[in-house]
Amino acid sequence: MIVEPRWEHFAHGADIGVRGIGPSKAAAFEQAALALTGVITDPARIGASTSVEVRCAAPDDELLLVDWLNAIIFEMATRKLLFGRFAVHLTDGTLTATAWGEPVDVLRHAPAVEVKGATLTGLSVRRDGPERWVAECVVDV
Repeated sequence: MIVEPRWEHFAHGADIGVRGIGPSKAAAFEQAALALTGVITDPARIGASTSVEVRCAAPDDELLLVDWLNAIIFEMATRKLLFGRFAVHLTDGTLTATAWGEPVDVLRHAPAVEVKGATLTGLSVRRDGPERWVAECVVDV
């Protein structure tokens, strides 16, 4: 059974957990990034007029997830963009990705909160079945 990629949030005190689920580790990372965007606004509201290349490296999958999400947070903050689509490629502890989005439009996007950073709390990247990967952590809002 192929797992349909999806994202979701989970409660964690004053912060919020982001979880990406997909048929591959790369798909789970893409969905975790969408969950990150979903903390701020509905990803479906975001156009794809701008693309940004992202590259991260880490000694393990968990730290790579944190680096990936923090790279997205950095790009959103410094470029004043929101991202609604991601393509991730993973090779030997290195992540290369493209994020597509558009400039923040407060009226249309109605941003709920600002995400400050991905944390090590609740951090997990795991295979959860033959074709199901889960990538999750708590983000500071």
